[in-house]
Amino acid sequence: MNTQPSDQRPYQEVLVSPMYLAGSNGTGDAGFAPVSHWPHHYLDEGPCQLLVTSPDQRIRIGWFGDDFELWKITAAEDAVSAPRWTATFNHVTPAEIVAGLTSALARDYAEAEASEGNARFLTSPSLYWAAAVRPLTNAGWTRDGAAERGTVEIIAPDGQAGVLIDNRFSDWDDETARLWAGPPGWGTRAEAVFTARTPTHLVAATAAAMSDSAPAIRERHQINRKVEHLVTLAPVGQAADPQISRAPTPLDVRRTAVAQAVHRAARAPQTAADLRVVAARSRTATSAQNLSGNLAHAAAARPPASPSAPRHSR
Repeated sequence: MNTQPSDQRPYQEVLVSPMYLAGSNGTGDAGFAPVSHWPHHYLDEGPCQLLVTSPDQRIRIGWFGDDFELWKITAAEDAVSAPRWTATFNHVTPAEIVAGLTSALARDYAEAEASEGNARFLTSPSLYWAAAVRPLTNAGWTRDGAAERGTVEIIAPDGQAGVLIDNRFSDWDDETARLWAGPPGWGTRAEAVFTARTPTHLVAATAAAMSDSAPAIRERHQINRKVEHLVTLAPVGQAADPQISRAPTPLDVRRTAVAQAVHRAARAPQTAADLRVVAARSRTATSAQNLSGNLAHAAAARPPASPSAPRHSR
């Protein structure tokens, strides 16, 4: 990662928007959080450093901490079968986007266990490409008319993210959906790739996470210098200006009473009788406030009484 100028506090935590340009924070915590209750296998040898599996080992989530393909996620008919589909996420992809897929897998597995029925994470994909990208189009992403024949590309409003769907005939292990974010380049472009038999709802769940408007938390030095001009940064925990508390004025009290009366009226049936009751209550509250104010004014204007002469006992 490129470091930031020292006067910007490189280890300060900041909120990064849009999230899909935040890059990786170097850990897979957010991606593994939805399946934290599944078995974890820490591997001492080989490129895969952590493997999290469903209890029956049909779903496998691998973390390759030092590789370009940082995540590899698969699902199979059983623990020893070849994967039915594969999803990979590169080293720039925010783990918050990976969490969109792992959350959906956790739900699918829990539903399959509860119903003892077919596992949704092994269903065949839809014939209609629009279902996979609906979360993006609902968020205002639009279709790029310059996409290659036989493909569809949906682009984010800022032009810095998109998804490419390949509708051409392909083998089961061909890549047919690619989510991307950031300028082209080894350290700047995030990519998530899905093979042909990936269930459509899982691609859509990942796309939904990608279009989430919530910011990601990063340290300043984790933002690539080539991307920082494309994101908005705000310090974590930046408090708003403190408001000085003060005692309510009579005008504040009257406004509160009227607002409460209007709120009650809005929630109640609007009959003529209801409106008369609201008006009566409002007049009563206002009269009471005026009477209280007059008494307070009179008490303040009254001269203090002279002290009584001491009484002597006989």
